[in-house]
Amino acid sequence: MTTQAAEADKPSVWLKLAHGSGAAAFGIKNNGFDYFLLLFYGTVIGLEPGLVGLAILIALVVDAIGDPLVGYWSDNFRSRWGRRHPFMYAAALPVALSYFLLWNPPDWGQSGLFLYLTLLAVLIRTCITFYETPSSALIPELTSDYEERTSLQAYRLFFAWSGGNIMSIVMFGVLLTGPLGMRDQQAYVTYGIVGSLLIFAAIMISALGTHSRIPHLHRPAETGERYSIRRIFREMVETLSEKSFLALFLATVLFAIATGLSAALAFLILSYFWGFSEFQIFIWTCTVFFSALLGFVIAPRATRRLGKKQATIVLGLLAFTIQPAPVLARLAGLMPENGDPLLFPLVLSINVIDLALIIAVQAVAYSMIADLVESNQVKTGRRSEGVYYAAMTFTRKTTQGLGVLSAGLILSLIAFPEGADPASVDPDILWNLGAFYAPSLLVLWLTALFFVSRYRIDKEGHEANLRKLAQARKPTTG
Repeated sequence: MTTQAAEADKPSVWLKLAHGSGAAAFGIKNNGFDYFLLLFYGTVIGLEPGLVGLAILIALVVDAIGDPLVGYWSDNFRSRWGRRHPFMYAAALPVALSYFLLWNPPDWGQSGLFLYLTLLAVLIRTCITFYETPSSALIPELTSDYEERTSLQAYRLFFAWSGGNIMSIVMFGVLLTGPLGMRDQQAYVTYGIVGSLLIFAAIMISALGTHSRIPHLHRPAETGERYSIRRIFREMVETLSEKSFLALFLATVLFAIATGLSAALAFLILSYFWGFSEFQIFIWTCTVFFSALLGFVIAPRATRRLGKKQATIVLGLLAFTIQPAPVLARLAGLMPENGDPLLFPLVLSINVIDLALIIAVQAVAYSMIADLVESNQVKTGRRSEGVYYAAMTFTRKTTQGLGVLSAGLILSLIAFPEGADPASVDPDILWNLGAFYAPSLLVLWLTALFFVSRYRIDKEGHEANLRKLAQARKPTTG
């Protein structure tokens, strides 16, 4: 690639900001579903917790059908606004409105509330897929440059983490500080208003900010073949059967399970295992911004120096051995006791660095998906960004639930008491909590890195695919 061509293929900072900022919508939605939905409906509204879980499960099943279909549809959609932007614009208002309604349920009985929650959960997940999948699929279209794709993904993850974290800070630092605390229904109503407005703004800023690139984006080729369920299924299987994709797919499954396990036990580990106060946990939440910023800086630099696969493995080995290290050190009697003034700054500092490395690993690993596009195009003649990103998005959304399930099994195995005061829990139970938590994470993360090692597309391979495609586009003479 010539210097002039390379410069033309380098997105501006504004374009990266515009595209990346849209991921805040997905981060805000995930924040609500991961941390507050069960608490709100199960504790504040009074819906049976089992019904809350069933509603979320039904929404996940619908996702299993909808995600790949939306990805395929956006790969093959034709309009004067291209393949992706019609979906992005169409999703903005429905996502925001349904998210607002989720936190403003009617005063119905158990059956009515269950149906209401199920409908809203399905609607929100479907609508966010109509935005998130086409928006993520823009990455391979905005640049074919190997390193710049990691940079675009780093911007996207920075805004996703920051968007969700802003909502946690708003809740824990402002809205839930009244006399009712976590049971204040009006706090969740306000949360819904703020979240829905930010979601709408993020989607529209991203769609409008990338709109000028529409003439330069790819358009689906006319094949003359009629669409059918059989054709759609055949093409999706052909696209997703690439060995490097399967390696990333399995790695992403394990990454998501580990993330779900860590998130589900996070507050128990902080409150019970380490004995941190509510204010210390609030400070802990605020520092996520620093980790997101550090991860944003680390990911592109690691890609330029090491290449994507090696960067993922090196950063992952650092991150995934650091993460359980404080817990393992406590089990071995090497950490300060709870209440020691050195404990909180020590564990917090380790977490800031570790989370930054985890975010960097995610950015580099997810950018590897973009390089599958040209590899698949060389083999099939089709560009299937939407199908690839839909598969990864669905994997992250569903397997986090397996992480939560794993957390529940750990708590059951160690007979962890419900609603107990942190000071009253048996030290043996806390020791068992750490003994199950740390090794489980370590095994999941390291197994995921093994699958990453099976990925086969490096920078040289990617550039070879670009040359093959460029050669195929040249008109034949004679």
